[in-house]
Amino acid sequence: MSKLNGSTDEQKRADERKRADKQRRTEDQRRTDEREQQAHALGAAGERLSTAPREERPEAGPGVPSMGVVGWVRWFWRQLTSMRVALILLFLLSLGAIPGSLIPQTSVDDLKVQTFKEANPTVTPIYEKLQLFDVYSSVWFSAIYILLFVSLIGCIVPRTGQFVGQLRSRPPGAPKRLTRLPAYSTWRTEAQPEQVREAALAALRKRRFRGHVVGDAVAAEKGYLREAGNLVFHIALIVMLVAFAAGQLFKSEGGKLVVEGDGFSNTLTQYDDFKSGSLYDTESLAPFSFVLDDFVGTYAKSGPQRGTPRTFEARVQYSEGADGAMRKGVIKVNEPLVVDGTKVYLIAHGYAPVLTVRDGRGKVVSRSAVPLLPIDNNITSTGAVKVMDGYRDKNGKKTQLGFQAFFVPTFAGAGQGTMFSQFPAADYPVLALNGYYGSLGVDSGLPQNVYQLNTSKMTAFKDAKGGKLKQRMRPGEKMVLPDGGGSITFEGVEEWASFQISQQPGSGWALTGGVAAIGGLAASLFIQRRRVWVRAVRGPDGVTVVELAGLGRSESARLPEELGDLASALVTTAPVAPAAHAPDAPDASDAPDATNEAGSRPVHPHEAPAEGAEK
Repeated sequence: MSKLNGSTDEQKRADERKRADKQRRTEDQRRTDEREQQAHALGAAGERLSTAPREERPEAGPGVPSMGVVGWVRWFWRQLTSMRVALILLFLLSLGAIPGSLIPQTSVDDLKVQTFKEANPTVTPIYEKLQLFDVYSSVWFSAIYILLFVSLIGCIVPRTGQFVGQLRSRPPGAPKRLTRLPAYSTWRTEAQPEQVREAALAALRKRRFRGHVVGDAVAAEKGYLREAGNLVFHIALIVMLVAFAAGQLFKSEGGKLVVEGDGFSNTLTQYDDFKSGSLYDTESLAPFSFVLDDFVGTYAKSGPQRGTPRTFEARVQYSEGADGAMRKGVIKVNEPLVVDGTKVYLIAHGYAPVLTVRDGRGKVVSRSAVPLLPIDNNITSTGAVKVMDGYRDKNGKKTQLGFQAFFVPTFAGAGQGTMFSQFPAADYPVLALNGYYGSLGVDSGLPQNVYQLNTSKMTAFKDAKGGKLKQRMRPGEKMVLPDGGGSITFEGVEEWASFQISQQPGSGWALTGGVAAIGGLAASLFIQRRRVWVRAVRGPDGVTVVELAGLGRSESARLPEELGDLASALVTTAPVAPAAHAPDAPDASDAPDATNEAGSRPVHPHEAPAEGAEK
């Protein structure tokens, strides 16, 4: 018995679901029919309120006819140039840029890419196959980029033609039945119909409507900037895409580390690293040079922001052109030096201990400031000191020296348990060295990192106890090499700054496109496209019947209010006519001959906002 009851309940629920689905389909069909009937009733009055392309509905039938090659091409083109596909492609482009921001890119920093590959050997082959180390030049990103470009152009061209046609045409004539429109008002007046239409046209033009008289009514329209904003938004997207593409193809970007007192000349051989777009011509480098006079860095000394930079600037002298006069300038973070379209950015800072190396005879072999790379926020730095030429051992044999260096600008002090810096400023600089002799491997012809020391073909210096020779030094102190091998003296500290020199065309166009896109989007969202008709005809009793109606592209409370303001302005020229019958006589508005052809009832113009409800 329980099984029978359960089966009955399930059957009832299934029947209820079927009835609900049928009712929903019936309601959807009814709404569709009503919209089609309303559009058919409005006729040309409701057309051309938008330049959006119409989507063609497939014809109902038992089977789908074969479209053929031309039909499929046409269908694909319609889909590609639709707004829906353009938004999908724009979303995919934004989604594709995410790995380009999270994963190191070869075009930005090849060293970081190599470090990432060494640290992640498992995912590296997958990333390489997906071209995630070169996202912006990958096949899939380029395909999305080109498809979006084509989609936008295919969408803009026909809409632009339609919009220009709308601007050149006049607003359509009034529908036969104005009462079908969402906003409507009417009243009777003793003013002449021509006088009412003339006053209505003047009032509409004063409100920046574009209007004209069509038959017995004034037709006016306003809000063309909505479609103009829509087109500007799409055109601005194309400008931005072109600007970004030009920036990637014709850009140049390089880095240079400069120690105080040294300079840079904008030639290819002067760069520490240099990358450019595939269409960039290295002969087009802008001729200029600069000298780093001084780097100024100050830091907060107390509080939760201790160590945070307060002043961070490079003071330089630069000249534009081969023989230009020297001028002074200051380069700050996010405030580059701009010379002939090329921007020089300040991106990093560090210290360069000044070291003097002497051989066993006391002869100065080298004296230079050696830049070291920071490894933390307090500019604790590491690097290598390499003496490649000029040094001879105690037997007079030529050899090479190498020292591993560890520098702290503010040392905590011996016995404090740490060798790391306590503050970014050089308040108490200490340099730690340990030395090697032999071959640095620089004669092999293979590139070598200047900040790392290859000790595979070198021998460590030994101290008196047989251990590796190591020593901490303050400025002015020296480390004596064993067996009369000479010495290395810590003379002092210079500062260095790292600069990025970049030339990227299209940045101005990209900025202009971005601003225009925001403005166009705002216009398309906040400007209301609307039409207003004012009909004035003489009724059978000789009294003029005035009708006002409005239609917007989308429902808005602004349209009835605007129609009410227009009615209030017209009532001064066309005041409401007094009743011409006895109080007990039937109302003329209820008689068929007292109504206009739309069948609307007379309404006082001050009731117009209330009459703006959809009928």
